[in-house]
Amino acid sequence: MATKPAPSARKTVAYLRVSTLDQDLEKNKADILQFANHHDLGKVHFVEEIASGRKPWRERLIAQVLEELRGNDAIIVAELSRLGRSMLECMEILALATRKGICVYSVKGNWQLDHSIQSKIIALAFSMAAEIERDLISQRTKEALRFKKDQGITLGRPKGPGKSKLDPFRPEIESLLANGSTQKFIAQRYHTTEANLHNWLKKRGMKTTKTDTPA
Repeated sequence: MATKPAPSARKTVAYLRVSTLDQDLEKNKADILQFANHHDLGKVHFVEEIASGRKPWRERLIAQVLEELRGNDAIIVAELSRLGRSMLECMEILALATRKGICVYSVKGNWQLDHSIQSKIIALAFSMAAEIERDLISQRTKEALRFKKDQGITLGRPKGPGKSKLDPFRPEIESLLANGSTQKFIAQRYHTTEANLHNWLKKRGMKTTKTDTPA
């Protein structure tokens, strides 16, 4: 009969994805420590990350955590939504954790994904749902692109000068040019190169001047 691994034999990581708006970080830590103690999960190693909700999970620290952890190790989160930016991402992470034998615990709802049969069934459902969701997203994207193409809409990035950090300063730059300032002087003033300034002026149909520093 298999025995439950001792707390010292497993590694427990508490993953905290935070933003500058989060005010309950210390409370989340306290709740996680209390949860770990109640479930006899041993010492908790905190991994904190300030990450935008737009950043895919494979480019965040949670991917590194999943890579380093092994079977019987554990991940604790304050709530499951902190794992990913969408339900699809959460399902992918939970499915991967199950395949590696990593237990996942959520303080909110006292939820856990461990080695029980029920958890394995849930993880299988997550994996299937994630695959179906990926297929649906791919299908919707292809259909949207096909519709645009049928309507004669040009696909891809529209041609044009694009945005530049110099755009907000256009009125000032135009005034400097009108008063005889050189490109070298203007480039230094706005922390860019002469070549970049020259291209910016050219793309926006503005006159160019000599690059010599004014006397």
